[in-house]
Amino acid sequence: MERINAARALFEQFGLDVLLVQKSKNRRYLSGFSGSSGCLVITPERAALVTDGRYTVQAKRECAPDTAVLLQGASLWQTVGEVAGGAQRIGVEQDAVTYEQWGKIAAAFPGRQLVPVMLDGLRRVKDQREIRSIEEAVRIADAAFAKLIDELRPGMTELQAAARLEFFMRDGGAEGLAFSTIVASGARSALPHGQPTQKRLQPGDFVTFDFGAVYNGYCSDITRTVVLGRVDCWQKKLYEAVLDAQLAALAAVRPGIRASEVDAVARERLRQSGHLAAFSHGLGHSLGLAIHEEPRFSPACDTVLLPGMVMTVEPGAYYDGVGGVRIEDVVVVTETGCRKLTQTDKQLLEIG
Repeated sequence: MERINAARALFEQFGLDVLLVQKSKNRRYLSGFSGSSGCLVITPERAALVTDGRYTVQAKRECAPDTAVLLQGASLWQTVGEVAGGAQRIGVEQDAVTYEQWGKIAAAFPGRQLVPVMLDGLRRVKDQREIRSIEEAVRIADAAFAKLIDELRPGMTELQAAARLEFFMRDGGAEGLAFSTIVASGARSALPHGQPTQKRLQPGDFVTFDFGAVYNGYCSDITRTVVLGRVDCWQKKLYEAVLDAQLAALAAVRPGIRASEVDAVARERLRQSGHLAAFSHGLGHSLGLAIHEEPRFSPACDTVLLPGMVMTVEPGAYYDGVGGVRIEDVVVVTETGCRKLTQTDKQLLEIG
């Protein structure tokens, strides 16, 4: 009921009579329903999930007691219209519907006003149950990476390394992958989102792994960069520069600081080491039911951090044709600073 009431706070802000929730992550957050189809209808008096026959049993098991489960009739929107009754101002998630869907909703509410709203902000601060789920997703990913390191050898392809890492996450309890696993080696490690290929891992390669597990619907996100064989002097210096920026940013995370200020701490350290121009993305992002949530550590985000926000801290430096480094941890903002959930060591590993 607390989450539903938080959504109802938007009624006064936007002058709404009813709110339609279609985005799967928001629908799950507010109702508990994890299925892929349906619409959560919130009025001042009630909340009802309208879904089809594939999901009615699941919905009744998953939905909170304060949310009714209704089987759609001839169409989803006909039943939604019946639940909404005579509502005149209809809140619709602007980032969750296509132009075609918007037209169908308008047809279900002829002569009434559709009001675009955003609901993702409801999920910014995580409760203890959510944090425990994220923590377990991190633990699963940490353990999987430790097992992969025991197997990683020159000659293995990037695709094979990714497959083993994904197997270990699944075998360790992950219900899914948080995103497509990134494995990029050698000069390809300069690609921040380098998808794994048939390229074989070679002695002397930087190898960057970016991976995450899903547990109870919640995501983890970890990046580690290792070296196959002996570490070269330039690799050691680049790695230490990125690690220095990450540690400085982690030390800056606390309630009351702006997200952009944390991002600036990492950028200043990379400027001092001469690698700022090689840092091509934001410092990090929130995560939860989705892998990328708000707020974000970036120069453009002035959101003030609050206890309970869960963030990634992931500086990097990338040199085309040479290679790159990224180091990423998940942290939860506490009353006095932050607590790091990722446990995998950040010492530069020499593998094989």
